[in-house]
Amino acid sequence: MISTQMLNKEQQEGVFTTEGPVLILAGAGSGKTRVLTNRTAYLMEEKGVSPYHILAITFTNKAAAEMKHRIEELAGFGSDAVWVSTFHSCCVRILRRYADRLGFDTSFTIYDTDDQKSLMKDLCKRLEIDTKMYKEKMLLNVISSAKNELMDPNDFRLQAGGDYKQLKIATVYAEYQKALLKNNAMDFDDLIMKTVELLSVDNEVREAYQERFHYIMVDEYQDTNTAQFMLIKLLAGKYNNLCVVGDDDQSIYKFRGANIQNILNFESIYPNAKVIKLEQNYRSTQTILDAANAVIANNRGRKSKALWTERKGGDAISFEQFENAQEEAFFIANDIRSHVAKGEWKYQDCAVLYRTNAQSRLLEERFVAANIPYKLVGGVNFYARKEIKDLLAYLKTIDNGRDDIAVTRILNVPKRGIGLTSQSRVSEYAYRSAISFYDALVRAGEVPGIGKAAGKIKPFVDLIEECRRMLFTKGPTDVLLHVIEQTGYVKELEAEGTDEAKARIENIDELISKIVDYEQTAEEPTLGEFLEEVALVADIDSYDENTDYVVLMTLHGAKGLEFPNVYMSGMEDGIFPSYMCITSDDRDDLEEERRLCYVGITRAKNHLTMTAARTRMLRGETQYNAVSRFVKEVPSELMKGYVKKNATDEMPREDTFRKAKQAFKAKAFTSSPQPMQSYATMKTEGITLEYGEGDRVRHMKFGEGTVVKIVEGGRDYEVTVDFDTFGVKKMFALFAKLKKV
Repeated sequence: MISTQMLNKEQQEGVFTTEGPVLILAGAGSGKTRVLTNRTAYLMEEKGVSPYHILAITFTNKAAAEMKHRIEELAGFGSDAVWVSTFHSCCVRILRRYADRLGFDTSFTIYDTDDQKSLMKDLCKRLEIDTKMYKEKMLLNVISSAKNELMDPNDFRLQAGGDYKQLKIATVYAEYQKALLKNNAMDFDDLIMKTVELLSVDNEVREAYQERFHYIMVDEYQDTNTAQFMLIKLLAGKYNNLCVVGDDDQSIYKFRGANIQNILNFESIYPNAKVIKLEQNYRSTQTILDAANAVIANNRGRKSKALWTERKGGDAISFEQFENAQEEAFFIANDIRSHVAKGEWKYQDCAVLYRTNAQSRLLEERFVAANIPYKLVGGVNFYARKEIKDLLAYLKTIDNGRDDIAVTRILNVPKRGIGLTSQSRVSEYAYRSAISFYDALVRAGEVPGIGKAAGKIKPFVDLIEECRRMLFTKGPTDVLLHVIEQTGYVKELEAEGTDEAKARIENIDELISKIVDYEQTAEEPTLGEFLEEVALVADIDSYDENTDYVVLMTLHGAKGLEFPNVYMSGMEDGIFPSYMCITSDDRDDLEEERRLCYVGITRAKNHLTMTAARTRMLRGETQYNAVSRFVKEVPSELMKGYVKKNATDEMPREDTFRKAKQAFKAKAFTSSPQPMQSYATMKTEGITLEYGEGDRVRHMKFGEGTVVKIVEGGRDYEVTVDFDTFGVKKMFALFAKLKKV
């Protein structure tokens, strides 16, 4: 039952405005899920709309599950007919019914990243692609970007013009798509692209779904790419009752193809659109919101809005700067442990956010040393672990024998004595006969030169066929247990007796628990549906806010979450924003980084701590980084911790550690550091410097800066430069190749 008393004026407007296109600009923590769920209940209860005619789309399984649960609580009986899903789940549901109209079987497999890599590796080998020039990962990224823009191989080839490299990629793209079709498989980008293709070319299917969905709601609209935009436009084409909810200030997935123009240009695409702004925040203190507003105000490409809350005041934002990243990690671990020991916080109240995954290592080491429970979100996905992928490959083969990648993976797992030569002969036979790899295994006796290997292949084929027959009378759980028993997979791990083997067995037990839970909750459980559910799991879906551990995750991963206490680590120019972004000629890159900072700040409910390190080891080099410009954009009256605003605030201090380090280096090169001379006389072992202290120099990567200090050694000069953009760097002259300007 909806209750308008629980909604503010703008939220009520979002609920009651049901007809025509609606854009709800929902700031962080402004209760957008509450609006969407109440809007759905209002459509059903007050407007008499059948739940069958309502579609709600979001980006993660976690968000979809929460929305579905809240709709059921509000609307009660019949609400389960509302179609609440992620973009990918929605498309899979459509394709499971109509994929045959595009040349696929409806039992198609969904390829994950590892499957794509395996397929691309095989293609490059067959096409004799030089993988030093055309790296497999690069090829997959380019293909993914093309699909996000709805460019098929022919479109890509036309756009390539006469560019040899692009034409080569177009050939690979075309062969990649042919291989997917042959394997009856789609990658994640295909799920949306193929659905758009289906709705575009098949009038019957398009009209059926347009008639099905009278009202469509889309969450996180700022994260949609071109393909997702077109999908929604096609589905809403008849009734145009389209409500999109999003925040342009939280558009942070450009690298995945997200197009911020989708939300910025919504009113141009739908001129009669109603725009509603949700600016009241129910999460954070006013201090935190003032900091977020101040930072994001520096962006030009945005719609004007400012978050506010009834939670006036609040603790000042803490800023701490340390000599190095080790000290930074030590502080964060100790600060959390101290608050927990005093009974002020629980571990689950805390999250540590960082720009890159590489920053987690030192934090993890300190948390382990301090005996602090933590969860690394965005690490190795459970379903990407070897033992899980092996068993899932068995299930995929049983469900879809045309998936060559899955069959190839498990043909010799466990070892059956089928060598690479035999596999190659089967593969060649399959290619010449235009059949799947599995079908070639079934006919192994006909493969030229296969010899005794045919007898070793037969038990594998017999097992797959036996499991397929089981599906007529048994469920997915029984099939999985039968595979484990017949292959001896767990017995082999038990025989190893190592801690690693025990951990892998525990993972298999967890997979069994997962498939049992699926069978108990699914209306009509099938193996295909289980594999589909597993394929669409995202990293964030593993996060459980009810378990008492500190969460470590990237800023990108934190979007959509909230925590009482947040630590934003690595707040340095060169780390956040990144070097690439700082040096880019495209202002949009820096604006996206600033939006990411805005997302990080607005994750915090009560306390926000920002930390930085003067020195940080990156790719084996010690770098001196200036405090992040984003920290300096926070008004000083909102912060505790001194942050200088001038360009030289990051000059490293002559502390004991640095003096000892210089002394050690001096011993390695010469008996003692020599005083600086005029650059005209500076020569050591054939090296002549054309600059001296105080001179302006240019570096290929870091741009222009001022030479602060030069120490002469026996083999090279150690030069310290304060770069205009990247802060203080120490480097050896021979490698730095600085030019005087």
